Amino acid sequence: MATRSHTEETTLLPHVDEDGILTIKAFEGAITTRVLPCPGDRSFCFEVIFLLDHPRLVGAPKPPMHFHQYQDEYLRVLEGPLVLEEDGVQHILTPESPEFTVKRGVHHRTYPCDPPPNGEEVPKVGRFLLSGQKSTEPFELDLTFFENWYAYQEKVVLHGERVDMIQVLSMFDAGGTYLSVPWWVPFRKAVARLLGVVVGRWIGGLLGYQPFYRQWTTDWELACQKMESCISQRRFAERRKAT
Repeated sequence: MATRSHTEETTLLPHVDEDGILTIKAFEGAITTRVLPCPGDRSFCFEVIFLLDHPRLVGAPKPPMHFHQYQDEYLRVLEGPLVLEEDGVQHILTPESPEFTVKRGVHHRTYPCDPPPNGEEVPKVGRFLLSGQKSTEPFELDLTFFENWYAYQEKVVLHGERVDMIQVLSMFDAGGTYLSVPWWVPFRKAVARLLGVVVGRWIGGLLGYQPFYRQWTTDWELACQKMESCISQRRFAERRKAT
């Protein structure tokens, strides 16, 4: 069965900045992610920078609610306020706030604060540290997931590609992450995970949806190892470049 392909018009592999830090710039520079060294108990550590007055962020829709199955996630704001919405409760995090832990299994999302209605001047830059707990699971939040998720969003936001929910579910599942279903759905987290695994991983794999793509991935060997852990995705773990 054929695999689904994405053209090379969107390639967001990290480049090395002047200070030697691997950096991903997304949405025409609206969001910059710098890949920092992380402690041994964490899977990744990023410095995320929002240009709050950038046209791609002003009025942008909020990200989807989701939860992480295997990892706690950590947020530490360095500059400007950041909204963390957690199980229906909104927290405003600032540089004065301590590091915030989002526990595994908690529905949440983060996004910049809306400008105040009175026209009060607001910071033009939001900056925070984002890191995740190390996991023994092959499908976990890490740089491989973020590279591919950012690149796919670029195709949708900048190039007008229609959102394909099977592709989204496949990528999220490969990051140990599941889209939240409405609060009134019984066994909400179980249903969300079932959708991610059955539709994203198994049906998606059979239909040719990959969670990771070579042109979007720095460590393709690691991505291949992850896909080889799932029988429906093993055929995507092709280490030889097409000629």
